[in-house]
Amino acid sequence: MNTRVLITGASSGLGAGMAKAFAARGCDLVLTARRLELLEKVKTEIEQQSPGRRVLMHQLDVTDHDAVFEVFAKSAAEMGGLDRIIVNAGIGKGGRIGGGRFAANRDTALTNFVAGIAQCEAAMELFYRQGTGHLVVMSSVTAGRGLPGPMNVYAATKAALAHLAEGIRSDVRAKQVPIKVSTIRPGYIESEMQDRTGKRHPLLVEASAGAASLVRAIEHEVKDACVPWWPWTFFELVLRIAPDSLVKSIL
Repeated sequence: MNTRVLITGASSGLGAGMAKAFAARGCDLVLTARRLELLEKVKTEIEQQSPGRRVLMHQLDVTDHDAVFEVFAKSAAEMGGLDRIIVNAGIGKGGRIGGGRFAANRDTALTNFVAGIAQCEAAMELFYRQGTGHLVVMSSVTAGRGLPGPMNVYAATKAALAHLAEGIRSDVRAKQVPIKVSTIRPGYIESEMQDRTGKRHPLLVEASAGAASLVRAIEHEVKDACVPWWPWTFFELVLRIAPDSLVKSIL
């Protein structure tokens, strides 16, 4: 049986890149996102590039928590089960705390973390019923410390997701069930979110190479890893210990 993978936020960026890479490796897919027209484009591209793969799609706003549970359950029924669920949907808008951007910061927290809890809950309920599965939580290399300005709330949500995944991993270990939980910390990889920053980081990784690295790490069922390993493991370490005066230049 082919591995059955559900990816949220799959209409663009890292989600779309991972979907194409998983399909090329022989996986069947469930793709979800808010923007149905972009999701349909990704589905068409996968079917052209990887004929024979089964690709289902569902329009889903992950901040609609009831819909998360409904779509995950429906997808499992359609696929005869799900082997891997990737909690990927997220946004990166925000502003300096005290700068009048509360609404943007709130939306980032609700989408990245609160909706992340809903996705993890729905995934783990399914995996506990199945007795098996692989939960993948997409954090970030920026999660290692509090960051200034518009990165503040975004980095905080990614740190919260990493802690959430670690706690779930502890629960699974205590229950001694064959469920895997991975925390993936992508570095700066070409994507729609990166494009919106208006900046190009000197260490930015090309989109297809970044997606391939993410999929390799996920298929190895790593517990917690920066991806690609180089240079982002080193980058995260430096970011953790760098003095505040250097943080902006590192970012």
